[in-house]
Amino acid sequence: MNSQTRKSIIQGPAGALEIALDAPAGLSRGMAIIAHPHPLFGGTMDNKVVQTLARAFLHCGWTAVRFNFRGVGGSAGSHDEGRGELEDLLAVVQHVAPIAGGEAGEGGNALALAGFSFGAFVTTHAFARLDPVRPIEKLVLVGTSVSRAPAAPIDAAAHLKTLVVHGEQDDTVLLPAVFDWARPQALPVTVVPGGGHFFHGQLPLLKNLVIRHLSSLPL
Repeated sequence: MNSQTRKSIIQGPAGALEIALDAPAGLSRGMAIIAHPHPLFGGTMDNKVVQTLARAFLHCGWTAVRFNFRGVGGSAGSHDEGRGELEDLLAVVQHVAPIAGGEAGEGGNALALAGFSFGAFVTTHAFARLDPVRPIEKLVLVGTSVSRAPAAPIDAAAHLKTLVVHGEQDDTVLLPAVFDWARPQALPVTVVPGGGHFFHGQLPLLKNLVIRHLSSLPL
């Protein structure tokens, strides 16, 4: 993402996992793990929406951690329709923000999760797995895939720390399908007028929406 981006390989459930870390100047507020869109449709950690999310977190003082799901880039293995990818995400969390012994690793104790498209779908399931056992300070879901596979519901107690953003004219994940997922939960959805799946021409707006969410104080 920039000249200070630190790329490395960690051990994941299917072998090597490629990660990229960007740290803010000064003390980090915590670790933000960001998941990329569908690997079979060209999704990688260098996707523009994923990088926009990383820049928003970095702007707000978080250490932004992107990674390639299994079978993408330098990550070993092959696509597993979300099952193995969930384990990949959890492995990244355990590596950069472990909770064993009460220590959270580099970047302090706070943890945030974010994802785009397929990555948002996987992130909902990671949140459902992690939220009962450790605090998740912020959750950001963009263009959430809810049609190919069901995204996990978000616990009502976590709605105030959750941002769901979707493009009005998204033709990859239709907005009515997202409302069908969100409506039973009474989970708010922020709709970007005229926005498509990849937010072409609207990435600065997306970044500002995320920054505003990250800067808000919990009630």
